[in-house]
Amino acid sequence: MINLDNVQKNTVILNGIEVSTWMYQIQWLDEQSTIDELDNTQYDMLVVEPGFNFTTDQYDVNYLVSSLKQKSNGDERILLAYIDIGQAEDYRTYWESTWVAPTETTIGSPDFLLTIDPDGWSGNYPVAYWNTEWQNIWLGTNGIIEQIANLGFDGVYMDWVEAYDDDKVREVAVTESRNPENEMMLFIERIGDLGKSINPDFLVVPQNAPYLLDANPTFYTSLIDALATEDTWYYGEGDVAWNDSEAGDLFGGDRHAGDYSTANRIAQSKEYLNLGIPVFTVDYCKSESNANKTYVKSYDNGFVPLVTRVSLTNITETPPSFH
Repeated sequence: MINLDNVQKNTVILNGIEVSTWMYQIQWLDEQSTIDELDNTQYDMLVVEPGFNFTTDQYDVNYLVSSLKQKSNGDERILLAYIDIGQAEDYRTYWESTWVAPTETTIGSPDFLLTIDPDGWSGNYPVAYWNTEWQNIWLGTNGIIEQIANLGFDGVYMDWVEAYDDDKVREVAVTESRNPENEMMLFIERIGDLGKSINPDFLVVPQNAPYLLDANPTFYTSLIDALATEDTWYYGEGDVAWNDSEAGDLFGGDRHAGDYSTANRIAQSKEYLNLGIPVFTVDYCKSESNANKTYVKSYDNGFVPLVTRVSLTNITETPPSFH
């Protein structure tokens, strides 16, 4: 436990529920015991992999939702489904046997499969997210968004919104006379509209891509309910295990250079706060001292933090503690 007795925690309201702590776990939820362990926590918001469209080891999503929508004391909590809207993942049921993965230098098949994940996550491939075939996976009849809303999730937590800023994606967008920023916002708008057609309170929370705001602040803030940002202070390497030496506590280098320096990340996140959009931070640490510093700095800047490890397989070993 990270003792934060002398820290002023921040609370945001989502769908009438107060959120001052949250947890993020997207692996190993195929075991009911793991779901039960997460259910027994007192976090106000949970971000989980829904797991119904894995090709193997699918999650019991009905059990997951019914278990996690409320805390053990009966209080309501926010439950968001993790989705990756900017990358195709070869372990999903939508990945067809005829598809060919792209490489670092060649586009795949279908041709919306553009390149490999730049952070080293295996089986993940940035896409031309404006492509109709790709969007139909999400927005079509009985598509992923419709299923998520009907299953009872409170909304979606969207990864790889930063696809709009990937060099290869931008290169292809230019050749197709597409504006990457605008196309990403339109995709997010369609996701939100479909979710809200089923559940008027459906929440839309992008992860990362904080500078997308600058393309059209008024439009973008009308589409989202909060922002989540990784790696403001510490990061971990992609595709490493929970106990790996590089699962957290890393800082500096290219990850924290230029626009993505810690100072600039904080400043950009505060632009969202200034426009009335709550900001959640998730940083990856193994050391309690780094976790403590991260919680304090995040709360001091007006954010709602989580410190865990990059694999997101377990409940954090460095949770915040208030008395």
